[in-house]
Amino acid sequence: MRVLVTGGAGFIGSVTGRALRLAGHEIAILDDFSTGHDWACIGKQIFRADLRDRAGLDAAFGAFRPEAVMHFAAKAVVPESVANPGLYYDVNVVGSLRLLEAMRLVGCRKIVFSSSAAVYGTPEKSPIDEQAPQHPINPYGRTKKHFEEVLEDVRPADGLAYASLRYFNACGAAPEWHLGEIREPETHLLPIVIRATMKNQPFTVCGTDYETRDGTCVRDYVDVRDLADAHVRALERLRPGQGAAYNLGSELGTTVREVVAAVGKVLGKPVPFRDGPRRAGDPATLVASCAKARAELGWTPRRPLEESIRSVVEFLQSRGG
Repeated sequence: MRVLVTGGAGFIGSVTGRALRLAGHEIAILDDFSTGHDWACIGKQIFRADLRDRAGLDAAFGAFRPEAVMHFAAKAVVPESVANPGLYYDVNVVGSLRLLEAMRLVGCRKIVFSSSAAVYGTPEKSPIDEQAPQHPINPYGRTKKHFEEVLEDVRPADGLAYASLRYFNACGAAPEWHLGEIREPETHLLPIVIRATMKNQPFTVCGTDYETRDGTCVRDYVDVRDLADAHVRALERLRPGQGAAYNLGSELGTTVREVVAAVGKVLGKPVPFRDGPRRAGDPATLVASCAKARAELGWTPRRPLEESIRSVVEFLQSRGG
């Protein structure tokens, strides 16, 4: 299948691109390179375009004629979404609508959408399944929820086939492919903690007064290679006019302090940190139920947190720390 990967120069998009190629699919990448990297791209067909640029989208679709789209391109930093919600609606909703229109014009009716556990907000119960109420508590989560609703509205009208994959906390790297997360400023906990430990530079634990077992946020960490596997499975199971949402996590809740301890164990040295205030828009606990993904996609997360930590360490060391 010919698959256009939007955001294919980014962390999850680049790893999924490799997984798609290994599964026998032909890929092209569309990215504005605002946070992605040239070194993360594979293949000869790389289109530099912003989702909001219809001329750029139409040129890419006309040249590649994809049969399906993997849609990763988005703004994805919660505090930034709180500070600048207009940007998030412009890119994540308006840009995604333009992507759908470009797809329609070339008859491309399959899409796998990179959604988020942020659509749930503060959950009423844990673990969270796909039927849980959706009350996002930050603009980032609301933009993901809005586009999921767009997909469901378009599905019966245009015969669209879609899968919305609601990630919990993506982590890890794919050092075997020389791929991992490099962004400045870094916002994801695991690489922040690992970098701090490797460089002996303290980082800040954001919030220590949550109603959790040690006062810090509980998150569900899922390895990026497991996420890539889920994307390939979801793509290959798309059927015309059908759509579904799936949670993707490890089904294990880990606090920030437990992440710190795990990194210290893997690296064999103490982790420097200090306690600080909460970040805006962070719920206390997010843990997935992945029963639906197991039943319908045949997907099971396979890599434990310590393996993900080791993969990040290996990737960072390969790039000079």
